[in-house]
Amino acid sequence: MTGPRWTYPPELAEALETFGLRPTDETPPALVRDALNDLYRFELRRMRERLRAGAVEKTRYVDDVIALRKKYWPLTMPLPVWERVCRGDA
Repeated sequence: MTGPRWTYPPELAEALETFGLRPTDETPPALVRDALNDLYRFELRRMRERLRAGAVEKTRYVDDVIALRKKYWPLTMPLPVWERVCRGDA
């Protein structure tokens, strides 16, 4: 028995590839989104550690956080949107 097939739109697939994520038509959007969220949280924690260590100024930190949010733009879509955009077929 096979699960649903997913079609990741080119814009989303290209964005995911910049993070080293290459989902197939069998990869559920929930799994991909969770992996992307894990990467985002890792980078955010690393940035916070650099701030606490004094390696970056607070004013710069705010700009860096904003840039990171923009970099991880696919996370702005909730999971139901991912599933709709990727057109899961039963």
